[in-house]
Amino acid sequence: MGPTNDEEEPETGGGLGGNAAVETVSRAVAEVAGLPESRGPLRRLCCDLSRRVKLLSPLFDELRDGGGGSLGEFQAQALVSLHGALVEAKELLVSVNDGSKLYQALQREKYAHQFLEVTKHIEKALSEVSCDKLDISEEVKEQIELVHAQLQRAKGNIGSPDLLLLNDLNWALTEKHCDPIILRRISGKLQLSTINDMKKESVALHEMVISSGGEPEERLDEMSSLLKKLRDCVVVENPTSDTLKNNTSSVNHRSPIIPDDFRCPISLELMKDPVIVSTGQTYERSCIQKWLDAGHRSCPKTQQNLSHTALTPNFVLRSLIAQWCDANGIELPNKQGNCRDKKPGCRSDCDRAGINSLLQKLKSGNQDEQRAAAGELRLLAKRNANNRVCIAEAGAIPFLVELLSSSDPRTQEHAVTALLNLSINESNKDHIVNAHAIPRMVGVLQNGSMEARENAAATLFSLSVVDENKVIIGAAGAIPALVDLLCQGSPRGKKDAATAIFNLCIYQGNKVKAVKAGIVEHLMRLLVDPSGGMVDEALAILAILAGHPDGKLAIARSNPIPVLVEMVKSGSPRNRENAAAVLWSLCTGDAQQLRAARESGAEEALKELTGTGTSRAKRKAGSLLELMLQNMEA
Repeated sequence: MGPTNDEEEPETGGGLGGNAAVETVSRAVAEVAGLPESRGPLRRLCCDLSRRVKLLSPLFDELRDGGGGSLGEFQAQALVSLHGALVEAKELLVSVNDGSKLYQALQREKYAHQFLEVTKHIEKALSEVSCDKLDISEEVKEQIELVHAQLQRAKGNIGSPDLLLLNDLNWALTEKHCDPIILRRISGKLQLSTINDMKKESVALHEMVISSGGEPEERLDEMSSLLKKLRDCVVVENPTSDTLKNNTSSVNHRSPIIPDDFRCPISLELMKDPVIVSTGQTYERSCIQKWLDAGHRSCPKTQQNLSHTALTPNFVLRSLIAQWCDANGIELPNKQGNCRDKKPGCRSDCDRAGINSLLQKLKSGNQDEQRAAAGELRLLAKRNANNRVCIAEAGAIPFLVELLSSSDPRTQEHAVTALLNLSINESNKDHIVNAHAIPRMVGVLQNGSMEARENAAATLFSLSVVDENKVIIGAAGAIPALVDLLCQGSPRGKKDAATAIFNLCIYQGNKVKAVKAGIVEHLMRLLVDPSGGMVDEALAILAILAGHPDGKLAIARSNPIPVLVEMVKSGSPRNRENAAAVLWSLCTGDAQQLRAARESGAEEALKELTGTGTSRAKRKAGSLLELMLQNMEA
């Protein structure tokens, strides 16, 4: 490991840099060693990583005791790199310990690759530490060599998934009637074995949704459903016990004992509307609201200061309480004040008083309260159609539009995503546009964080479904900003931008704006790079632009024929169709493009397409072949 030349490394100034580096890395190792033992589906990955980091401890103990001050510059720099890798390891372990076990089980491969990357970083940094040049014992040198060998082996192996657990999870997610044996097996492997574990899992799921506008939100319903099944099929069998492992038959009581986790810590009564405060503790909404209204700004249970006073509904715990009540014949009163025009058979999570409370926080001017309230509205709007109606009727949309200009990035992200979720409702589209959201949304698209820009693009697409909005969005300057996101955005951002651009370009005036923004050059770049995953979108937009004279001219200038012919030969059915459509537009009335197509071997590819393509592809291929024949005869 480390440098192999015999040249003397320069000393860091007075040895202070070496001592500081050793102390810093030693502290990072100690922090990893002090983390609690991991539980759940990623336990093996966590234990392996933690164990290897702990084995480094003797190295830094010896360096701190004697050799740290004599470290050379290169060695000190290697320790700095190692410290960075160890910080990554700690952050990953902490996120797993605090995260949702259900999500980790369903996304095991994603997490495994994160562990693999951290392992690679530690191994690379450790390889730069030359033990031969350090004043350490032979025993410690051998141990570090062993750790390095383990890391080298581990960086090429992400381990095997638990296929039985995956099968059980897939079964539990899809089957209406659950086998309790399988659910207990899932509970054991995920170590969701107590009511407190269930509560922590519900908080983890909720925090994941609040803090992320990506994948967790898309799978929330599945994970919540599975958590309900675990509770329904396992906990209900013995509701007064804190453990799911004891599955003895429950005794029927006329007045069943309420589990402690279902009681409000203030009133000690069964919670009907549990909400989470900023410390993560759950209370009955009315009780904690009275506490806050009395001027208190601390958590009653932990005595910690509250960073904000927003109250976040604990949906999963509320569901668990409702199921426990059903199993024990207890009627749980419904919350009052639900939207009066709720559709039959649909459920709303929000009430008018609760929404009004959130609106007050949006208007408060307190950044923490605004952030938390916008996040809660974002979540409520995500969950179901009735929530979207209730939130809009309460007048939340103008306040969310105001927050699009917030200087706090997270508040802005919550606001734009809440409006995206609200825009799913057709009536809400008009409310959002009438609140003058489009210019502010374009501002977010130009200057927001990547998540905010992604969701702004998706919102503009949603609003552009209404034809007159296509004109307004284009006039507000959205097209150049979308083209920029298409060029420089994240993979998801590029997808959102492409979808919005395609829909906006149905209006002819927006095609001109897109061409002027240089979109064709970017689309051709995406077309020749299949690894970017944007070929489908690029071809679809080119096909719609090719129908406009300005678009046709811009495409023709980019030497597109060889790429398009290749796509006709080997692309997917839809891509072959769009490639043929672009070729037909380019070659119509342009002998030079027609000749280039023939020279690139288009004729054979088009003949094959007339027999195997989609109906539209067959028409375009036939028309283009006829055009080639006419040109040859002429």
